[in-house]
Amino acid sequence: MVLEINELTGGYSKEPVIHDISFKIEPGEIIGLIGLNGAGKSTTIKHILGLLRPHKGNVKVMDQTIENDVEAYRRHMGYIPEAPILYEELTLREHINMTAMAYGLTPEQVDQRKGPLLKRFRLEDKEDTFPSHFSKGMKQKVMLICAFIVEPELYIIDEPFLGLDPLGIESLIELMISERDKNRSILMSTHILATAERYCDRYIIIDQGRKIADGTLDELRTATGLHEGSLDDVYIQLTGGNSHEQ
Repeated sequence: MVLEINELTGGYSKEPVIHDISFKIEPGEIIGLIGLNGAGKSTTIKHILGLLRPHKGNVKVMDQTIENDVEAYRRHMGYIPEAPILYEELTLREHINMTAMAYGLTPEQVDQRKGPLLKRFRLEDKEDTFPSHFSKGMKQKVMLICAFIVEPELYIIDEPFLGLDPLGIESLIELMISERDKNRSILMSTHILATAERYCDRYIIIDQGRKIADGTLDELRTATGLHEGSLDDVYIQLTGGNSHEQ
């Protein structure tokens, strides 16, 4: 099991934001984490990353808990936040090298892996460029390169398509599918349901801090009776008519 969440309750204060959330991710799955802004998606992700302490329940990544070994737990994950977080005084090359040091990659591994990633995101001539010269989309691509160069068992991606141009979106989708084919797993939070419908294997829907559905699109269609429905249709039915565009 790549990720296992058991009855997770937690939040930022004594008052919980998420309640009794449980789900699992197997090797080689792309999972869409779906919900309104404020539904609890980011809170769930922060608990998986170990940035918040659960009120109740636990999280395991590759059968490791953060309480047992923080470093071993986090080395199994690569994280791409919604907003790029870069160091203005470091070039793209230095961001890659810093990530490699944090995850214990050898120089040979870095040289082997970075070329295809730089080419995929059209940054092969930008290695010595500082973030101040990057657009928001280019900064997002730097975050993606730094995460995917690690090749962890689990990628956690928060709203990955924000700021990316259409070519960047297609490049990311192709890369995620390639990683899935190598038996790695991806948990992705997104509002863009039409895109998620194209390639996610399964969907976890959170509403008002609780998991209300977990399954493939066909399973969710059966549960809602919308046998020809889109992911948008299914989502609206499950959440009682709320639109995800809030």
